[in-house]
Amino acid sequence: MLSKSRLKYIQSLAHKKFREVSPEFIIEGPKMLEEFLVNNPGLINEIYALDKWADDAKNLLRSVDPNKIIPVSEMELEKISLLSTPNQVLALVKKFDPPDGPILKDRFTLVLDNIQDPGNMGTIIRTADWFGIGQIVCSNDSVELYNPKVIQSTMGSILRVRVFYLDLETWIAKQKDIPVFCTALEGKNLFELQPVKEGLMIIGNESKGVRPSIMNAATEKISIPRYGGAESLNAAVAAGIVMAHLRRSC
Repeated sequence: MLSKSRLKYIQSLAHKKFREVSPEFIIEGPKMLEEFLVNNPGLINEIYALDKWADDAKNLLRSVDPNKIIPVSEMELEKISLLSTPNQVLALVKKFDPPDGPILKDRFTLVLDNIQDPGNMGTIIRTADWFGIGQIVCSNDSVELYNPKVIQSTMGSILRVRVFYLDLETWIAKQKDIPVFCTALEGKNLFELQPVKEGLMIIGNESKGVRPSIMNAATEKISIPRYGGAESLNAAVAAGIVMAHLRRSC
């Protein structure tokens, strides 16, 4: 049976102030667990699973100390799950070691300015993984990496994409020898952009776009051409279009 103290601790990770001081975060569902079990089982601290899932996944679980696997009932899983519908298994996972600074030479780096929606952040990380873009730099006021909705939306891509949080204005100002592209409503047509092998690509806030102080640091402003009547694009969709074109043109 799940102890009251453990129950309370896991439930506390639904709140940012507790996540910030905890050395671990929550992942949920068979797909997420499989990603971690296959790619980095050493990060897993504890697994809380329904008996049926644990039995079906016994081959995957061979890489995990049996003492880390705690059987729970459906009612117990419902109490600790952060999902509207609990999905068979939940795990506590070690936070990633703080990464060294991003490496910019000969690669594209996605830069996110004040992205607030957790679903957008997670989807952008997942899309970056799809296109082989292995690092993202976020402004300090962007949604936190360990927000459960961010983690779940990455569908495991968080294991392959390094995410940095920096003071963007100060950091971008120091990048003197690399192109800085910035999405804007008025700018050069993205699809007319000449092939480039490296650079920063800045995507802005969902409603406000890129803040002026960062926009001014761009060496080139680009826009995604509009053919219909929509007022704007979702930030994750815009990032996906930009990444797809960058990969095609490099």
